[in-house]
Amino acid sequence: MFSPVIQKLIGIFSKFPTVGPRTANRFVFYLLKKPKEEIKEFIYAISDLKNKIKFCKLCFLPFEGEEDLCQICKNKTRDRNVLCVVEKESDLESIERTGKYKGLYFILGGTMSPLRKKEKKEIRETEFLKRIKDQEVKEIIIALNPTTEGESTSLYLERLAKKENKKTTRLGRGLPLGAELEYADEETLASALEGRK
Repeated sequence: MFSPVIQKLIGIFSKFPTVGPRTANRFVFYLLKKPKEEIKEFIYAISDLKNKIKFCKLCFLPFEGEEDLCQICKNKTRDRNVLCVVEKESDLESIERTGKYKGLYFILGGTMSPLRKKEKKEIRETEFLKRIKDQEVKEIIIALNPTTEGESTSLYLERLAKKENKKTTRLGRGLPLGAELEYADEETLASALEGRK
């Protein structure tokens, strides 16, 4: 029905997380109504995203800069004995907003389904093991979403950490089951951090 150019862009947007064909359709027709200058700005912003943003070699937080470490990992005042493992960047941001956590982070990049073992490859398992072998890390806070996948991944990480003789804790249950860290308010997150076990 639509031209191949429109169909192709709808297909691209449909691959975005939580974006279905209808929403992708709206995105494309929204862009069609925009002036060429705004479209060019959009294209340059996407290009900059790939050309200027890199990942921290320790925690995998995306950042812009010439160095290999992000601002958090470079900060000498952070507690290097504590490592907080999160699923994604927005979870790190949510914890940082509380102002209660002063340690370092590790972004796992996903979770595993208890039913699909091949998903182990989708998390940064090798990088996690390398990071926790660091002698400074004494406690690993597993701060994954309290979902089935989050629980499965948490148990797996605890087993890996135990082999390295590292203490693991989890966020307290101030977070409701099935909730996502990204949407939790600062007070709930602060309480969960303080009530970790």
